[in-house]
Amino acid sequence: MESIDQLREELLAAVEQAADLAALDEVRVKALGKKGRITAEMKGLGALDPDQRKATGQALNLVKDAVARAIEGRKSAMEAAQLDAQLAAETLDVTLPVESQPQGRIHPISQVIDEILVILGDMGFRVAEGPDVEDDWHNFTALNIPPDHPARQEHDTFYLPGAAGADGSPGERRVLRTHTSPVQIRTMQAGGPPFRVIVPGRTYRSDPDATHSPMFHQVEGLLVDEQTHMGHLKGCLEDFCRAFFGMDDLPVRFRPSYFPFTEPSAEVDIGCTREGGQLRIGHGGDWLEVLGAGMVNPNVLKNCGVDPENYQGFAFGMGVERMAMLKYGVPDLRTFFESDLRWLRHYGFASLDMPSLTGGLNR
Repeated sequence: MESIDQLREELLAAVEQAADLAALDEVRVKALGKKGRITAEMKGLGALDPDQRKATGQALNLVKDAVARAIEGRKSAMEAAQLDAQLAAETLDVTLPVESQPQGRIHPISQVIDEILVILGDMGFRVAEGPDVEDDWHNFTALNIPPDHPARQEHDTFYLPGAAGADGSPGERRVLRTHTSPVQIRTMQAGGPPFRVIVPGRTYRSDPDATHSPMFHQVEGLLVDEQTHMGHLKGCLEDFCRAFFGMDDLPVRFRPSYFPFTEPSAEVDIGCTREGGQLRIGHGGDWLEVLGAGMVNPNVLKNCGVDPENYQGFAFGMGVERMAMLKYGVPDLRTFFESDLRWLRHYGFASLDMPSLTGGLNR
């Protein structure tokens, strides 16, 4: 057997000389592993007489404990030094300027919808919503739209197959709503008058070009009570247009028109000028259409269970993209949906730039 004192000195020296954690673990295996030096000495105790075996075993256990403590202490010191070196290498200079980060922008469609809702909400209207996929009755029939109306044709409207009947016969086709007016029908069916709602949402028509999109956004309004008349409609929309475009003296006119769901009906125009080849909203020698409106047709009220002898009201609707194009100078409708970040950085709005009547709509 080796000299126990010499074994102790050699192993402790090997622990101190270990350069890193990997070398230290190698020393541990050579000293305390299954084939280590101390383990080998323990295996030789059986050849000694009992008294010598006891004394030598105790001495080897003391060496084993000393070497284990030395290895653990050396390991802790190495790990602490390694952590200090890592922290020193990863130190940040907090006095450096902050790097600029990309900022998100609010899409003009979202901003304009918020602007419209702020104005009309201040007039007492509340927001109502409904499904994008409608049935024929809510989208057409209840709104007094006749069966031969062009809006019902395949080339203008997106139809979806209906659920098959129990006998396998085709069910009534569904339709992607062509306007947000079905929400007006659902609102009147859900409770009794008076009604005062605004309906923002997506609508769908099959007519894509530079000024139309197969999917676009509308905001419609409905007011029904016992005393409302055409003068109230005109006052409401005049105030709305002047607030939206930020012009207290904006010229507004109403032209007779026709819509199946209103009678009488009108197109709403605002004043503009095209001098110098540029469109400018305000006083000038020209007019620009922005809205459709009218008094709710009595047939529509009847279809919703509202007595037209006691109640009447008005409705109006506008395209959000058109309003955004006119107010913010966007030349092509299709760019609203191209997901071009450069376009959004130019036409978009800061995330905290929330429209309000007190803070202004044109910040």
